Amino acid sequence: MDMSGDRRATLMAAIVTGPGTINVVKGDLPLPTGRQVRIRLEGCGVCASNLTPWSGPDWMQFPTEPGGLGHEGWGVIDEIGPGVHDLRIGDRVAALSYHAYASHDIADEDMVVRLPPELDGQPFPGEPLGCAMNIFSRAVISAGQTVAIIGIGFLGALLTQLAVDAGAHVIAISRRQASLDVAERLGAAHRILMDDHWRIIEEVRSLTDGRFCDRVIEAVGKQWPLDLAGELTMERGRLVVAGYHQDGPRQVNMQMWNWRGLDIINAHERDPKIYVAGIRLAIEAIASKRLDPLSLYTHSYPLDRLDQALNDTRDRPGNFLKALVIY
Repeated sequence: MDMSGDRRATLMAAIVTGPGTINVVKGDLPLPTGRQVRIRLEGCGVCASNLTPWSGPDWMQFPTEPGGLGHEGWGVIDEIGPGVHDLRIGDRVAALSYHAYASHDIADEDMVVRLPPELDGQPFPGEPLGCAMNIFSRAVISAGQTVAIIGIGFLGALLTQLAVDAGAHVIAISRRQASLDVAERLGAAHRILMDDHWRIIEEVRSLTDGRFCDRVIEAVGKQWPLDLAGELTMERGRLVVAGYHQDGPRQVNMQMWNWRGLDIINAHERDPKIYVAGIRLAIEAIASKRLDPLSLYTHSYPLDRLDQALNDTRDRPGNFLKALVIY
């Protein structure tokens, strides 16, 4: 029995049928069991981690499960399992679930976070917002520090806001002028176009009187930005790897890292409980106005245009920062 009264009694879900192709299919609504809830999704963010499977590598198996790859969903609980005690039908929530390119998804109760009334009507892709909070926590940024952020996409823009709010002096580095304009609006003290390795090093050297940066956050996921991050980190500084490095091995200048005594932080989490803790921190930050992601959701798409959303996430046209699929 569907206690919610939801008239959408059919699941609509995207399936990736092959490299660069999708199909939207209908199916029966999934039923939660035990300590699970079913969420009638309002939307799902599009993650850059989807791009490798989207391209069709040898290890990828097609078709995906309905809704598969989507993990940034938010919406309203419309059914609960018999073991659920702390959530109710009608609660608006963000969830860490894994079939969220769909009208509905199932999530474990402890992977679901209730959204407060202050966030009513706002999109809330919980996983990347929580990821930004966890990266910021591990960067240990404080007032007066100089912080370089390499790569001003959605994540880099969020981290710019958080670092500026903490009182840091932020140097934003990006290959796109539109992204640098965003960083300026968010309070970055300096903006540097990422076009020439040695020119960037010398500019940061000049800006810091030769000291370089207390903290450097690499948020691109490519070899060159990682190389650059090491060069810009001061002696006994902290280099935070936030980029998603999934396309092969990396080389690092271990001699320089040793000589400078750098602290290297791989800021990727794998414990779901830490992800959920980050989502809770993001809710607090947005509700208290420390963080405002609304202007960073630059592109939205219906479910049947998920393919275009993924292509734009790859190609980053114009002012692109973050794609949302809205249901």
